[in-house]
Amino acid sequence: MMAFLQSAVVHMAPFVVVVSLIVTIHELGHFLTAKACGVAIDRFSIGFGRAMVNWRDRSGVEWRIGWLPLGGYVKFAGDQNIASVPNQDDLETLRQEIIASEGLGAERKYLPFKPLWQRTLIVLAGPGANFVLAVVLFTVFFAAFGRPVSSNRVSQVVPASAAARAGFQAGDVVTRADAKPIVGFEDLQFYIQYRGGVPIDFTVLRAGREVHLRAVPDTRQIDSAFGGKQGVGVLGLAARGGGQAPVGPLQALALGVQKTWDVSFTTLFYMGRIVTGQVGADQLHSFVGIAYASGSMTQSAVDQAKVEGVSWVVTVGFVMMQMAALMSVSIGILNLLPIPVLDGGHLLSYAYEAIVRRPPAAVVQAVGYRAGLALLVGLMLFATWNDLGRQRVFHFFGSLFS
Repeated sequence: MMAFLQSAVVHMAPFVVVVSLIVTIHELGHFLTAKACGVAIDRFSIGFGRAMVNWRDRSGVEWRIGWLPLGGYVKFAGDQNIASVPNQDDLETLRQEIIASEGLGAERKYLPFKPLWQRTLIVLAGPGANFVLAVVLFTVFFAAFGRPVSSNRVSQVVPASAAARAGFQAGDVVTRADAKPIVGFEDLQFYIQYRGGVPIDFTVLRAGREVHLRAVPDTRQIDSAFGGKQGVGVLGLAARGGGQAPVGPLQALALGVQKTWDVSFTTLFYMGRIVTGQVGADQLHSFVGIAYASGSMTQSAVDQAKVEGVSWVVTVGFVMMQMAALMSVSIGILNLLPIPVLDGGHLLSYAYEAIVRRPPAAVVQAVGYRAGLALLVGLMLFATWNDLGRQRVFHFFGSLFS
């Protein structure tokens, strides 16, 4: 029983901490931008459900921490319908109610009556805060550990590999993969690991001449941090290793921005491959899989710290920092998808309003909201089913009755 509880804490505690941090920063992006635009706000909540702790500040905003720490929200004053995007009739009714209770001009502090550009900025601020958080975390990581240093000169070509078939030779210097500059071998590995089976145009320097080689990385099944197996792209090249080079604050910031961009682009690319069927939908992960992966990474960090004789607290902290940066990018991208229940859905509604000069009709909003919610719930259930299968939960319960 104690072993089970210890395992549950190891797997869940880092996950809860990371998710709480990411959600708090996301909602703070909405909150601070809305405050700067003079929008009236009723509540800022981290977590859902009944409040464990709550208080009001001088401006009347209720701050609360809910008992379920897997999300959060900002409640703007005047939010009435389920989509938080009132139609023209709702707007006029709301306007009259505000004027009747608070006086003429009071409606200008409510979000629906703010200029379209301000509403758009407030919505964008949430995902934007996630990308800023990722930049900050990656910057701190590079400042602490330096940048990886390795050669982009090929030292060995694995026989019968994708690189060998493409004509790579020892001594080639890989300078680009498609449009991506390659500075070190880790850049090359990061680029190809999600491109198994995808043709890539490589630019190499060979005997002082620029040569283009077209290679299709093989796909190798490896153990996944989420449990089960995961396919990764493998080219079949080796290069001489390096180490870590210290960097200054500005260079660390530049590396943090570049890393955030690379992770964002790769995430979008991989999502596109899943949507188009090039990668199996079993690679979708839910909170179950993410919690398992965070626990596995945390346990590995603790074990490594014991072997190296260093503080496990510091090691786990930096592992959680990387995990938070990666998840923050993913959540930022997810929220920008044009699905009505997400920030991207609000932006889609604002785009419609900018074109036709009025908000979408109430029936359109309601249908879109329900369709979007059904899509998200369906994807969540599917991903959860995948993760439970990877953890052999169904096999365990089946064995109880066999």
